[in-house]
Amino acid sequence: MKCHRVNEVIELLHPEWKKDPNLNLVEFLLKLAEEAGYKGKLEDLSDDILIYHLKMRNSEQQEEIPGLAKDKEEDFKTALLRARGIID
Repeated sequence: MKCHRVNEVIELLHPEWKKDPNLNLVEFLLKLAEEAGYKGKLEDLSDDILIYHLKMRNSEQQEEIPGLAKDKEEDFKTALLRARGIID
């Protein structure tokens, strides 16, 4: 994991963990993994799962995932032309 990823995880984790101060770190990570629907071993939990889950944890169910909204096109034809590099 790169340093900026560690910083991002800590920055996102800190305010959420403060809401559950009675849990130790491993218990809190297990809770986050369960909320995210992760079924594997804790040691295989990726930082991407943690980051996206923490970013989306307090958002509405229908809210778009950060990073995907910037690429959204309302019109299929425009999306297709942009994907093929015909328009910018």
